Amino acid sequence: MGAEALGASYRDPSGFVYTRDGALYRQVNRVFEGHYKAFLDSGLYAELVEGRLLVPHREVSLDLAASPEAVAVLEPERVPFISYPYEWSFGQLRDAALLTLDLQERALARGLTLRDASAYNVQFVGGRPLFIDTLSFEPREPGAPWAGYRQFCEHFLVPLVLMSRVDVRLSALLRSHLEGIPLDLGSRLLPRGTWLRPGLLFHVHLHAMAQRRYADRGSGAEGRGEPSAATRRGVSPAAATGLVRSLRGAVQSLDWTPAGTEWADYTADNNYSNAAADSKRQAVIEFLRGLEARTAWDLGANTGEYSRAARQVVPSVIAFDIDPAAVERNYRRVKTENETGILPLLLDLTNPSPALGWAHRERQSLEERGPTDVLLALAVVHHLAIGHNLPLERVAGFLARVGRSLIIEFVPKSDSQVRRLLRDRADIFPDYTREGFEAAFRGHFRIERAVPVAESERTLYLMTALPWQDT
Repeated sequence: MGAEALGASYRDPSGFVYTRDGALYRQVNRVFEGHYKAFLDSGLYAELVEGRLLVPHREVSLDLAASPEAVAVLEPERVPFISYPYEWSFGQLRDAALLTLDLQERALARGLTLRDASAYNVQFVGGRPLFIDTLSFEPREPGAPWAGYRQFCEHFLVPLVLMSRVDVRLSALLRSHLEGIPLDLGSRLLPRGTWLRPGLLFHVHLHAMAQRRYADRGSGAEGRGEPSAATRRGVSPAAATGLVRSLRGAVQSLDWTPAGTEWADYTADNNYSNAAADSKRQAVIEFLRGLEARTAWDLGANTGEYSRAARQVVPSVIAFDIDPAAVERNYRRVKTENETGILPLLLDLTNPSPALGWAHRERQSLEERGPTDVLLALAVVHHLAIGHNLPLERVAGFLARVGRSLIIEFVPKSDSQVRRLLRDRADIFPDYTREGFEAAFRGHFRIERAVPVAESERTLYLMTALPWQDT
């Protein structure tokens, strides 16, 4: 089987990532041979891998190269699940920014630099951010500024300031601005008070003004919003390090309190008795023990209580939720308790992450990143069917495409949470009954088991997706 380059790996002439026979490789091209050797010889690779800051790799035979330009072929440790900045919580984006700055400062100390500062060079593995682009490091030219400065501001600083100082939901701008939120846009959206904060004044507002000034000068580097050759000369190592530390101070000064959203306190404010919650948790664990699943997606995970129940059985759990506060709280708990098998992410199930970028191949859709071994859809279906008017059959069809097995909870109309959804709208859902639910899901799943949740009218189901169906 031939090599197949990843859709996101095509812009860098130094090398690219590809798959061959299901294995993942990174090719180092001849043009980058000296830089790659300098990176290894500097000791920085060993330092970063030892600290779990950079994905480790092993060099394999050149026979596995994808093209004749190869001087080395690397087999990196595979990331279990690829996520994107527009799916991260505030804390995750902040930690990814601080990791990038830490790497740049460590690189400068060894005479190297990061060639770029893309947020897409970071993934979350084992509860921590991990840098995945081995070919981002090169020797620093004496006097050169940091080439990744503007990119860092647009990928990290501007989104973080908008999330912190305006509205956390503005992180969604990263989904439409894959190259980062433009400096001029960020500057216009920020409140006037940010002009009084030195870090934000310099790195966002004055930076945006300088970019516009250079762009007004016409073609060439200046026409692209970059400084002229004369402006670029003479950045000392101390000044380069000072820039990194100034950016770190700006990032560390930003915070966001995860509160004020509709479902932030749902876990503590619902109609479950202790017995009901325990019954549901035990049923989930029992169902999972019979599946031998390696991966699970918890859809509507809130702060992750049932994700943690699943983690007792499944090595890797992705905890999706639409609520920024819930995802942030979940991530903070992952960090505080050093949890390694849970990845909280933002997801609107009614508008899941699509395929994005050039030819729709740079960033994968949620569906392309599946199917997972098992889905948890607990207290979710009523939000989709009643809250968003989604037919149960369509809900079942989508779930069958993204999961091989399904643990799902049916919540009847008599439940207080469904009555809450129907409080201000007409009941136009005659098929939303247990019988209607089962009929809709039988078109896409085989129902294996159904057990009642103690001290409630809810039912928990275990289902298996039907094979070879056009859903």
